Amino acid sequence: MEKVLKWLRNLCSKKEREGQSVLQKSSSGEDEASYYGSINGGDAAEVSCAPCAGVANRGSVTCPTCQGTGRIPREQEQQLVALIPYGDQRLKPRRTKLYVSLTVAICLLMTSLMMYFLFPRSIAVLPSGLNASSISFNNSTYSITLNMTNTLNVTNNNFYTVHVAQLAIEVLHKALVIGKNTVMTQLDIRPLNGAQIFYSVSSTILDNNTYNICTWSRIKVHNVLLHIQGTLTCSYLAHTEQLSFENYQYVDCRDNVMLPGMS
Repeated sequence: MEKVLKWLRNLCSKKEREGQSVLQKSSSGEDEASYYGSINGGDAAEVSCAPCAGVANRGSVTCPTCQGTGRIPREQEQQLVALIPYGDQRLKPRRTKLYVSLTVAICLLMTSLMMYFLFPRSIAVLPSGLNASSISFNNSTYSITLNMTNTLNVTNNNFYTVHVAQLAIEVLHKALVIGKNTVMTQLDIRPLNGAQIFYSVSSTILDNNTYNICTWSRIKVHNVLLHIQGTLTCSYLAHTEQLSFENYQYVDCRDNVMLPGMS
């Protein structure tokens, strides 16, 4: 090792005699010295530049960022700031604006798609009318018992599944509630699809005039106008919503003839 160092010193002395100095002399005749501060704000460490770029003492190592033109203390090797030339290409990455623009465009596109597909849309609830009915009379109380089975059409206009949990029905006759029913459906409607819900309601009409209309044979028209109100409970995307609907429909209380409803 000593022989190698001696050979290097001789080589440096030879270069000095030939007038080929590696570093420029200062006005005082001494080599310029650069001082670099550590990352953690400690004492400054002097890095001296020797005429020969490859000479290294035992107490120092070759600077990894200055291509062997200086030395730093071995104990501060992991603490000093790495020096990068101002004109280094690593400080000027290529196509930065292109990459930033593409990133912003992709983020905006993904956000727009998510808003389009996840935005809540309406759930259409349309009563379809009477499906079946049966009527019985009580001559002692002059009452009419009417059992009806109706159809309800539900259309899901969203891009996700809607869960129908409950259906509550009220039947009114002359502004009086004559029948109620609550149906637990547990129905899942797929995206952009529809489904039918069948529900039955038993109603009791206590009205003498209606009883006479339904029982007298001299009257040829035996229609009873009923007002149906309902609430459909749906849930989607951790959100619960109640949809209200109503319908008017005629029921033949003599021959059980089904007539189309009035909306």
